[in-house]
This record gives sequence, structure tokens and C-alpha cells, in this order.
Amino acid sequence: MVLLAVMVLLIASYTAQVHTWWQQRQEVRATTAEIEMRKAVIESLEDDAARWDDPAYIEQQARERFGWVLPGEVGYRVVDADGQVEGDVPQLAEPPSEAGPEWYGQLWESVKVAGQEPEPKAPPTVTPQEPLGQEPAGEEGQ
Repeated sequence: MVLLAVMVLLIASYTAQVHTWWQQRQEVRATTAEIEMRKAVIESLEDDAARWDDPAYIEQQARERFGWVLPGEVGYRVVDADGQVEGDVPQLAEPPSEAGPEWYGQLWESVKVAGQEPEPKAPPTVTPQEPLGQEPAGEEGQ
């Protein structure tokens, strides 16, 4: 019986350590997989950057994305009966909209008004919803 009790205590004490070791192994595997995935992404981005160093690739992208042609070439578009261009039509991005005054305009406005006296503001008027000292209606018995 004593030997059986000692064996149970040893198994119980090593179970937590084995569990911790197993979790750490799983974390190491997950981290290794993430590192491999990120290396693949980095390699793909480096290949993409290397392609942009090639003038032929840039020319191909300009033709595909923007529909550009070289001087002396003739570009054609197929137009349907409604007057709409058929197929993939390269589109340029919309120009940025006017979002308001530039930062330096705002800065200059703040410099101009910095030395002026602030306009006096009228104190806010408060109109009570219910007479003071009375409980609001509908909240009785809560």
C-alpha cells in the first residue's frame, strides 16, 4: 500500500511538470510556424521589390493598370452600343478632395486671434424640467 501511495504521489507531482513542458513545446511549434510564414512573406515582398527594379516590368504594369501606350503605338478600346467601354478599363484613383484649409492657414489664424480679447459669452440659461424639491413623476416606489 505504501509503495502504491508513493507511486501516486510521484505521478501527481510529475503531471504538472509534464503538462507545462507539453504546453511549451506547443508554443515553440506555433512560434516556429509563424517565423516560417513571416519569412515566406518577406521573401515574397523582396521578390516584388526586385521586380519593380526591372524597366520591362514597370512598362508592363503601366500598360495593364493605366492603359498607356508607347509613342507611335495606337491604343484601341472596344465600345458597346451604349457607349460604355467593354472589358477591363484601367481607372486612375480619384484626386484627393479638399478637406479644408491647410495646416499653415490654421496656424496663421491662431496667431492672428492670439492677441485679441475673447468675446464675452452669455452665461447659459438653465430651465428646470421639474420644480426643485419634488421627485420626478413615474419613479415612485423604486
